[in-house]
Amino acid sequence: MKGILFTCFLVIATTSAFGGDVNPAQDLNAFQKYFSSKFPNLPFREYINGVYAIDAESRSQWQEIEEFPPYELSISEGESEWKKPFSNGKTYQSCFPWPVNEGIRSHYPHWDVEHKRVVTLERALNECREANSEKPLEWEDSKLVGLSAYLAFHSRGKAMNVTIPNEEAKHAYAEGKHFFYTKRGQLNVSCADCHVYNASQKIRADILSPALGHASHFPVYRSEWEGIGGLHRRFVGCNKNVRAKPFQEQGVEYSNLEYFLTYMNNGLSFNGPAVRK
Repeated sequence: MKGILFTCFLVIATTSAFGGDVNPAQDLNAFQKYFSSKFPNLPFREYINGVYAIDAESRSQWQEIEEFPPYELSISEGESEWKKPFSNGKTYQSCFPWPVNEGIRSHYPHWDVEHKRVVTLERALNECREANSEKPLEWEDSKLVGLSAYLAFHSRGKAMNVTIPNEEAKHAYAEGKHFFYTKRGQLNVSCADCHVYNASQKIRADILSPALGHASHFPVYRSEWEGIGGLHRRFVGCNKNVRAKPFQEQGVEYSNLEYFLTYMNNGLSFNGPAVRK
């Protein structure tokens, strides 16, 4: 009964996503309480492990893979790229006020007050390139994904703590929330249908993972991709799976969705890069 009540609250909350009564803190509390009710024996910290937190057989297979993780090469390539000077002699570090070992990944996504938009880590890396007279990379370029993997690795254990500093940021959050709960595509399915209401259920041979924790472990190596990719690549894939036209990676739609989803994960820690099916 408790789970049903929380589900009803979450559905009702989305109906006013663009109204002045949007309350992110209330949303966060309801979202996390919903999952604690759905999985009462699952420790909060375990959500960062996705489906491996709720399925013992999958967890065992994952732990074996993690003994020789397939994303290690990307971390190494990312480190080399991070330390490689631009043509002006500067490096990526010149664009960030935090050293790598302080968890640069943990500061993203955030609301850029000056430019009035959500800035993801990947966008910040490309903006750094442009600020140093270098061409931006494609969003799934191995160099950019490697940089993301390298910074994610050095942010493991850092807490997610997304803030919403003003009304403009709240509007971006509300748009991300609206996207998350809106049904789309020929299959008429929302993100929440799979990863909130039906989390732990099977779709074909796969178990649907809880949305709580989703933002913690990217970029990920997926066997389906035979490689490593970012969160927005996953958004694109999900939209295609429900036969909806995907949006552009790092566009406003997916950036706001990442902003909302990461805020819902506040209190959990980053643990990327990771392996997922």
